[in-house]
Amino acid sequence: MTDVEAGRGGAGKRRDVGSYSNREELAAWTAWIVPLFVVACVAVFATEMYVNDCPAQTRPSGRCVARFLRRFSFQPLHENPLLGPSSSTLDKLGALQWYKVVHQNQAWRLVTCIWLHAGLVHLLANMVCLLFVGIRLERQFGFLRIAIIYLLSGFGGAVLSALLLRNITSVGASGALFGFLGAMVSELFINWTIYSNRVAALLTLMFIIVVNLAIGLFPHVDNFAHIGGFLSGFLLGFVLLIRPQFGWMQLQTMPSSARVTSKYKAYQCVLWVISLLLLIAGFTIGLVMLFRGVNGNDHCQWCHYLNCVRTSSWSCKD
Repeated sequence: MTDVEAGRGGAGKRRDVGSYSNREELAAWTAWIVPLFVVACVAVFATEMYVNDCPAQTRPSGRCVARFLRRFSFQPLHENPLLGPSSSTLDKLGALQWYKVVHQNQAWRLVTCIWLHAGLVHLLANMVCLLFVGIRLERQFGFLRIAIIYLLSGFGGAVLSALLLRNITSVGASGALFGFLGAMVSELFINWTIYSNRVAALLTLMFIIVVNLAIGLFPHVDNFAHIGGFLSGFLLGFVLLIRPQFGWMQLQTMPSSARVTSKYKAYQCVLWVISLLLLIAGFTIGLVMLFRGVNGNDHCQWCHYLNCVRTSSWSCKD
């Protein structure tokens, strides 16, 4: 995105744009937490395949895919079309299961499922998007805020998923990624006056979102985690990614008659307060409903169609 806000008049506007842009570049952080997340996800997926050990399992109905990988070969496509491990392996390593979270005191699955991927296709799609989106955000806003968005978005996606998926083993790594996408959308809105090319930015984000939602229609990938992560990240973006208005950044160089008196615009403050309240309310209500055993499908009987499309090649039951 190109910075575009400024003073009054054409020539003055161009000078201010350059000043603001340079200041942003000087303040840029070095991205390291997002690459660390990528390394962690790849390492966890390698562990998934090592534990899965497809050739060691009895396969009366199909052969492992890419058998030359030996222990790291993939389950038959009718079991996992995303080139990954079995459902039982994912369950063993901490995938999300409502019954175990609520009735077997395994709430830790709301966190561990964030790091699991259903298959190689799922992993590659997520890592490309994570690097593309996450590094840009981290360079602009620093590792702490980005880490908070990533982890809380993943957790929020897991909570929504647990409310709506009762008998399915699922993973929610994309929930954290969708949190970044949601944060980028809200950051665009809350800092609207300092950006140009807004339409191009929104179209790019929509393309990434649609691709990941399409992948979420396959077995084991959790579209409810996508949606919950996006909503969490969207609200977190309003809270954590707010920028001072342009005039505040140029306070020392602007004439006294043109100086602003507040760091943030009124609409920014309103969005910050509303988003914070919605975040607190959403997490509180979601967790209370979850551990009271409320079935979200009783309140949304068509929602299951958003999560998995059943075909003759695979089932959505497991």
